[in-house]
Amino acid sequence: MRPSKVIRIASQGLNRNKMRSLLTMLGVIIGVAAVIIMVSISRGTEATIEEQITTLGTNLLYVQASMLRGGPAQAQTGGLVYDDAFAIAENVAGVKGVVVEQSATGDVKGGSVTVEDVTILGTTTDFPSVRDIEVGNGRYFTDTDLDRTQKVAVLGATLAEELYGETTAIGQIVTVGNVKLTVVGVMAESGMTGSVDYDTYLFTPITVVFDKFNFDMFARMFGDSVRVIYVEVEDKTLIDQVTYGIEVLLAKRHDVSLDSLDFVVRSQDDIIETQESTTAAFRSLLGWVAGVSLIVGGIGIMNIMMVSVTERTREIGIRQSVGATPNDIRWQFLTEALLLSLVGGVIGVLAGIGGSWLFGKLGDMRTVVALSSILLAFGSAAAVGIFFGFYPANKAAQLDPIEALRHE
Repeated sequence: MRPSKVIRIASQGLNRNKMRSLLTMLGVIIGVAAVIIMVSISRGTEATIEEQITTLGTNLLYVQASMLRGGPAQAQTGGLVYDDAFAIAENVAGVKGVVVEQSATGDVKGGSVTVEDVTILGTTTDFPSVRDIEVGNGRYFTDTDLDRTQKVAVLGATLAEELYGETTAIGQIVTVGNVKLTVVGVMAESGMTGSVDYDTYLFTPITVVFDKFNFDMFARMFGDSVRVIYVEVEDKTLIDQVTYGIEVLLAKRHDVSLDSLDFVVRSQDDIIETQESTTAAFRSLLGWVAGVSLIVGGIGIMNIMMVSVTERTREIGIRQSVGATPNDIRWQFLTEALLLSLVGGVIGVLAGIGGSWLFGKLGDMRTVVALSSILLAFGSAAAVGIFFGFYPANKAAQLDPIEALRHE
């Protein structure tokens, strides 16, 4: 029997019970849509995290303390310390800039306006270059300000507007606690950088933070110990060379071997790779959970096809009596099951793409529809139709023609 005729007969069989066919496809529709939506949420999350990392540049290294050697009395020489950053900048070839950050929180008063819970970020002079943000007005603090612990401040764009409105902030005095800082600059508006809004920050030399804003006992106990040193590399091709240079230099400074470092140097590629492996595992889990709906839909197809075989036993007998072979009968019912799953798959793909778009528009999470998820979901729907449709089709093909004709 020609394939076109098999498809036409199978379509006629499904059209006799349109509502039942639609309800049978519902499990496949939900399963396909769920696979596409869940994978799109996972890929959207992965893309967002990767963008947050790469917005800082592709040639950034993170030197992170893995432990502090010794107790509080040895804190000045344990783990990473402020002076390690200067050693890296001066002694490692290929380094463009080095930034150390130490933060505190306080209420900032400018004139008659007070802004509560502002992040006070102590940094070094390379911060604008390494973080790829610009000073809008005035200047950033200098090496001299840093070395002399000058009480100067650079305001984020939003913070400057909240404190002074349209009035220039340059030259004004802001008060944090009982510390007065002279405003020497205002950063250009940068918006969100990853999950950080630098427009709301107050920037000051890190030496000022060490000296004036280490409010908690833990910070005072560990002096100028730092958690992370950010290193900007001149060229991405030098990442491995600079990484090795930092490890050799700091191992010597910390008096440890290269096999027992008390710090770790990671590139942005390392962080992205770790993040991708985590989200890939999460995406697989979501895919399997959504795949359960496809299996349920397949069981529904098998159940309805079994009912259909029973209801149409006499029809099968008549077709066999006029020359239809068992293979013709098998293909007829298998095609019906396949049509149910494929049509359900097409509707599910449309529902999944539309649902992903709607979820991204109405929700806070980004969604990215991947072609691979569409092909996977649609292919799985077809496989479900074939797998769960074969048993009913085979049972129909094995009916005895005489017994089938006697069936009422």
